[in-house]
Amino acid sequence: LQFTEEKLGQAEKTELDAHFENLLARADCTKNWTEKILRQTEVLLQPNPSARVEEFLYEKLDRKVPSRVTNGELLAQYMTEAANDFGPGTPYGKSTLIKVGETQRRLGAAERDFIHSASINFLTPLRNFLEGDWRTISKERRILQNRRLDLDACKARLKKAKAAEAKAAVTF
Repeated sequence: LQFTEEKLGQAEKTELDAHFENLLARADCTKNWTEKILRQTEVLLQPNPSARVEEFLYEKLDRKVPSRVTNGELLAQYMTEAANDFGPGTPYGKSTLIKVGETQRRLGAAERDFIHSASINFLTPLRNFLEGDWRTISKERRILQNRRLDLDACKARLKKAKAAEAKAAVTF
């Protein structure tokens, strides 16, 4: 009732400290930017949306995400197989495909390590903030809001009681 009356402009609202309001605004801003950065980093690390959904489901089910071959590793595998098919004695097979395939294999392994490292060292702290700290902040904010509403409702009742008491005193 107090909340509704405040929204309609029919009840007084106790204002919170300006510094505290600033902290709340900064917390909201931090949460919004953290969500955006987290989502975009996930898109950068795994551009395939269906693979991201699959990883999300594995994570929610507390199962290990199956290891995927990176595009670089797959290209390296194709190049190595083609070099073996052409024969190591041919210039195309020996010098070109084997060397480039080995380089692609190392690039693919480096990409896999980068994705793993970024997930652990960058995405995990962001998720921990959103799932831990932010939930605590939101819970405490709701508790504070409810207590403030209770206080304002009590103030309104006290004000009405004093007005009724003053009116009764005037009539006697």
